[in-house]
Order: sequence, then structure tokens, then C-alpha cells
Amino acid sequence: MDSDNTSDNTNESVDVASSNASSSELYDRATFAFEAKRYTDAQAHLEELIALEPDRADVHLLLARSYFHSAQLSRAENMLTSIVERWPDDAYAHFVLSRTLQRQGRAEEGRRHLLLAEAMGYEG
Repeated sequence: MDSDNTSDNTNESVDVASSNASSSELYDRATFAFEAKRYTDAQAHLEELIALEPDRADVHLLLARSYFHSAQLSRAENMLTSIVERWPDDAYAHFVLSRTLQRQGRAEEGRRHLLLAEAMGYEG
């Protein structure tokens, strides 16, 4: 029971600390969490960062990758679809979207995005 209270308090302090962070601090925290495979922590920082800087393609892509790696495939698909609509020349986004669709058993849909990524020079 104490461990539950401790984790709740820890999450609250992280949320408060994040809300006062600069964009660069949020990005640093998000990338650190992502590299440590703490994808849900990364997502919290990235979602906050997107609210502050909605035009950063790199942040959108890192959030989509966080969803992908934490098996939130519908969220990853939605984010990646938005990315390739907004930034259609992002070969890596097309590649990750193809992998996301493949993981959902929709390889034929993903093939189009894989071919686009390869045509743009991506060699994943």
C-alpha cells in the first residue's frame, strides 16, 4: 500500500516539475527517458512539449516512436499518419508508419509507406 502512495507522489512531483520546464529541458528529459526505454515518461514530456511547440516535426516523430515502442499501435498510427500528411517528405516517418501497420497485421497497407520511404532514400 505504501508503494502505491509513493509512486503516486512521485508522479505528481514529475508532473509539477515538467510544467515549469523550458522546451529544451522537456526535450532533454524526453530523449533521456526514451533512450532509457521509459516510453510512458517520454510521452508525458513530449505531449507537453508539443503543446508548447506544435510545429516541431522531430518532437511529433519521437512521440510516435514512443507509442510504437510501448505497443500503443493505434496512437502511433494516428500520430504517424498526421506526420506524413503534414511533412510528406519525412522518409523515416513513412518507414515507422509501415512498421506500425505491419505490427497490426496490415502489411499490405504498410507496403505503400515502405516503398515511399525507400524511394526517398531511406535504407532501414
